[in-house]
Amino acid sequence: MTYGTETWSFTAGRMRKLKVAQRAMERAMLGVSLRDKLWNEYIRSRTRVTDIAQRISNLKWQWAGHIARRTDNRWGRKVLEWQPRTGRRSIGRPPTRWSDDLVRHAGNRWMQVAQDRALWHSLGEAYVQQWTCEGL
Repeated sequence: MTYGTETWSFTAGRMRKLKVAQRAMERAMLGVSLRDKLWNEYIRSRTRVTDIAQRISNLKWQWAGHIARRTDNRWGRKVLEWQPRTGRRSIGRPPTRWSDDLVRHAGNRWMQVAQDRALWHSLGEAYVQQWTCEGL
């Protein structure tokens, strides 16, 4: 369920859908239906599965640090630094980009911040908590 999630741009709606899917899978593992009206915390304590939001946000943070610290000239870093041509923007809210939540937690210079592994790790803990504490 988490394969390739490092490359997704996370939104609250997408995270909510993943959490709902995880809870449905956990209920299926225990053979419990929604009619049994068991609390999610009780189900989670029985299955002892890591929260999906915590897992994928941690994976994304680690992947971003890995990409930022690369020194070879592979395309991953080039794609992050690429600026599209200027032109007319479409109307409405712009879609969420992959790096938007990284910028929100580590600042505009997040690629330079990622060079310091200790600082990057400490910022990563706060980043993971944003998705696990919101109660989505």
